[in-house]
Amino acid sequence: MDHGVITDHEHEDHEQQAEHDFLLRVSRATRFQRRSSASADPPLAKPGASADRPGGDEGRGAQRRCDETCWRTCDAGIFNPARLKPKAMRAEMPMTYWRNLPEAELIAPLIAGAMRRAEEMVMKGPTHPPERHVRQAQRQAEAGAAEDAAALDSWAAAATAAQGCKRCALHCNATQTVFGEGPLDAPVVFVGEQPGDQEDLAGKPFVGPAGQMFDCALAEARLDRKRAYVTNAVKHFKFQLRGKRRIHEKPNVGEIKACRFWLDLELQFVGPGLVVSLGASALRSLTGHAGSLAQAREQELTLEDGTPLLATVHPSFLLRLPDEEARRREYARFVSDLKRVGGKVPALQLGQAA
Repeated sequence: MDHGVITDHEHEDHEQQAEHDFLLRVSRATRFQRRSSASADPPLAKPGASADRPGGDEGRGAQRRCDETCWRTCDAGIFNPARLKPKAMRAEMPMTYWRNLPEAELIAPLIAGAMRRAEEMVMKGPTHPPERHVRQAQRQAEAGAAEDAAALDSWAAAATAAQGCKRCALHCNATQTVFGEGPLDAPVVFVGEQPGDQEDLAGKPFVGPAGQMFDCALAEARLDRKRAYVTNAVKHFKFQLRGKRRIHEKPNVGEIKACRFWLDLELQFVGPGLVVSLGASALRSLTGHAGSLAQAREQELTLEDGTPLLATVHPSFLLRLPDEEARRREYARFVSDLKRVGGKVPALQLGQAA
C-alpha cells in the first residue's frame, strides 16, 4: 500500500479514534462515554437497503449529526475560561488532527472569549451556599455550643479552638480567624463589627485604617489601648470580591449569632468592668436584638449579667463620611464618647497606675 494515500475506510477509522481520544480527555470530569456505535465501524447495509430508508446511510448520518451536536454542547458547557492552556491542548492533541474533529470548530470562539468570561467570573465573586444550608449549619453549631463551651476552660484554649471555627460559612473565604487581643484583666472590652482586609491578613483586630483612626481617638481621649481588650462581634472577614479588591460586606444576623459563642467566652475570661460596642452590628451582638444606635448612644445600658454597656459608632463610619466638616464633627463626638469611657473607668486613662 502506498503510504501517501489513505483509503476511505482507514481515514474514517483514524478520524473516529482521534475524536474518541479528544473527547475522553476534555470530558473526563463528566464521566460521559460515547456510545459504542459512535466509535465502531458503520454496519454493512442490508442487501437491498436504500439510502433514504431509516436503516440506510441517511439514517446513520442523522444519528451521527445528533451525537456531534450533543458533544459540542457538552464541550462548550464544561469549558473553563479561567484554566485555558492552549499549549497543553496542543500537547494533548496536535493541531493537525483538529480539522477532522467536529468539536474543534468550538476552539477558536471559546479561546477568543476566554478572557472576557474569566473577568466576568472574577467580578461575580464566590457563590454562597443556599440560605437553608447556612441555617442548618448554624442550628448544628448551636446544638453543640454548650458542650464545646464546657471543654474550653481558658482564654488560650478558646483562641486556639476559634482558629478552626466553622459555625458559619464565613470561614470558607476568610484567611483566618481574628480573635481578640489584650490583657485578660482589662477593665474595658471594646467590641467592633468584624475584621477588615488588613486584619484578616495580619490576624489581629483593629490594625487597618479604622484601627489607626481608633488609636488616634484613644490618644486624644487620653486612654491607653494597651490596657484594653479589643475584639470583634464576628471573627471572620466577610467581603465581596471586585476584581482583585476585597470589599467589606456587613455580616447578617445569622453570622452575628453564630459568632456570639466566641464573644461570650471572651467576656467570661476577661470579666471587664465596662463593655463598649463600636457600631450597630456589635450592639446587636451584645444585646441580642436590633435597635437604634443613635438612641443607645445616649442611654445607660447593661448586659444580661449586669455589666455596664456603652454604645458608640465604629471608627470606619468616620472614614466613610464624604464631607470634611461632618468628619471633624463626628470625630469630635467619638472622642467625647471615649472620654466618657475614661470617666467611668479611670484605670484605662493614660498616666494611671495599672
